[in-house]
Amino acid sequence: MRLLFIGDVVGRAGRRMLRDHLETLIEQHAIELTVANGENAAGGWGLTPDTAEEIFAAGADVITLGNHWADRKEILPYLDRHPRVLRPLNWPGRPPGRGLAVVEGRSGCPVAVVCLMGRVFADSLLDDPFAAADQALAELAGQATAILVDFHGDATSEKQAMAWYLDGRVSAVLGTHTHTATADERVLPGGTAAITDVGMTGPRDSVIGFRPDLVIQRLRTQLHVTLEVAPGPRMLCGVIVDVDRDTGRAVAIERIRLEDSG
Repeated sequence: MRLLFIGDVVGRAGRRMLRDHLETLIEQHAIELTVANGENAAGGWGLTPDTAEEIFAAGADVITLGNHWADRKEILPYLDRHPRVLRPLNWPGRPPGRGLAVVEGRSGCPVAVVCLMGRVFADSLLDDPFAAADQALAELAGQATAILVDFHGDATSEKQAMAWYLDGRVSAVLGTHTHTATADERVLPGGTAAITDVGMTGPRDSVIGFRPDLVIQRLRTQLHVTLEVAPGPRMLCGVIVDVDRDTGRAVAIERIRLEDSG
């Protein structure tokens, strides 16, 4: 079976790419289940109930989040009501929502999705993501044909380490957060598909989704500059993971990238 993962959706531009292209991708590639990282979907920061519903309407089955998961306060009660929107499992304390879900795919196969966040360079004091992964797998034992992990983090080393740590225990470990796709997709020896970062879905001519001039101004002055999602051409970045239905192991991973003129 084939699982589709869409990299960080940024603003209206990213949501429009989903609306215009996602259903076609799902049909063309016979996708069983689609996961989209939506943590930048609302104006570049966070997710709102309306933007979540828009992403679901475009064809996503599960939405994962990351460090901006709680930026929009209106999303907090929504998370408790909607089990297919996942915040980082290893967020400390007792935050709203959940960090994992088991969802039936289009043919009825149960697929587990786990959302984790890295600690290297993170602003927040997060719980150990490796221990959280172990806890999640213990909870999911016997419940899913395939397990997909979204590991949201800055450090390439930490994301690659998580993939090796979970090799043979999950179907895929897919990195998010940097908004820049890496070219290291592979299936590890134990049958886990991995990529350091899937990339982003949003403005192509941008700095991680935002207007370059404003980002440059912030970096040069070291002052706070309000960033804005960039206009212009758009792109969609994602990966397709082929999983053996009998073993839950990945047999292939393929990067995808679409562009349109905006």
